Amino acid sequence: MNYVFSDKISGLKPSAIREILKATSDPSIIAFAAGNPAPDAFPVEEIKKITMDILEENPIAALQYGATEGYTPLRDAVKKRLASQGSFSDRDELIITSGGQQASELSCKIFLNEGDTLICESPSFIGCLNAFRSYNANLAGVEMDDEGISLEGLEEAVKNNKNCKLLYIIPNFQNPSGRCMSAARRKAVYEFACRHDLIIIEDNPYGELRFAGEDIPSVKSLDTEGRVIYAGSFSKVVSPGMRVGFIAAAPEIISKIVVCKQVSDVHSNILAQMICHRILTEYDFEAHIADLKKIYKRKYTIMAEEIKKYFSSKVTVTEPQGGLFIWGTLPEGSDMIDFCQKAIARKVAVVPGTAFLTDENAKTTSFRMNFSTPTDEQLTEGCKILGQLTKELYGE
Repeated sequence: MNYVFSDKISGLKPSAIREILKATSDPSIIAFAAGNPAPDAFPVEEIKKITMDILEENPIAALQYGATEGYTPLRDAVKKRLASQGSFSDRDELIITSGGQQASELSCKIFLNEGDTLICESPSFIGCLNAFRSYNANLAGVEMDDEGISLEGLEEAVKNNKNCKLLYIIPNFQNPSGRCMSAARRKAVYEFACRHDLIIIEDNPYGELRFAGEDIPSVKSLDTEGRVIYAGSFSKVVSPGMRVGFIAAAPEIISKIVVCKQVSDVHSNILAQMICHRILTEYDFEAHIADLKKIYKRKYTIMAEEIKKYFSSKVTVTEPQGGLFIWGTLPEGSDMIDFCQKAIARKVAVVPGTAFLTDENAKTTSFRMNFSTPTDEQLTEGCKILGQLTKELYGE
């Protein structure tokens, strides 16, 4: 049989992260390549009790079809929490999605025609990059500095690309770089979007996981024109397996997303939504978040200290104040793919930086490391192995 696939998916490639994770199924591999929450971050006992209570008290509601917009008590609770953070107002509406990635994918779907341009940070999250590619969008990547996406780069992107419609950003502890956009840069980015009539997709899966520094108001908190789509998720604070995310945006935007979601999955998992609602409203959610911050601060500190101890001084790394990732950069001219392959041969997996670029054929000497998934002992051993490799390749 000769299969002729649609133009929209014929050019898509498997996620480089997922392919690397296949190698990490080997228990002897130290997985710095994942992006999963720490095993001790899951509120297992709470979820167990809540699930039993729901199935005892209201089983049919949990197992029946639900509204596309989501479970109303959860929507109300999320609205209240976002409003307390400045990311929801009486000008907004909210829908529950099947994870944070669906939020970005549906936002793309309602605005982009084939050939339209989506501007994003470079590097950026591979899952959303592939979602955007599936609509045959033109992706314009803009370099970042320590304050976030480059303003000069944004101007160049608008100047050099036709039909610029969307700007996708991850302001808090960006995946993969770990960077956090400054307050001044957020304001400048919003003003840029207003000048050029762009819709901003603000993806914030890691914002609750700040373990150092001060919280910075969201770009959504600056929005007076209804041009910011705020995407969030319970994946990193409760459970990624539940696939519960949300979008806060202008009602006109949400109404279109509702229609698109109806032809995608009808509605998100009702039982999972009910569980998230009870965790958010009946348990000490703030204490839970505080515990998560302690876990990730400890794990980040271990990795950061071991990097300083073992890595070649010619390798630079970001110093995130939250989230799950560190972005490493090898000396200029290094063969990053060769480095990643040699690391795998020594039983440590990192993600090649090319996986996060809008142009998959572009060159980079960077790679991503995750500190949330490995055990504390694996963090130390993995950094020691990678450090020895960097010194063999690049010197002290």
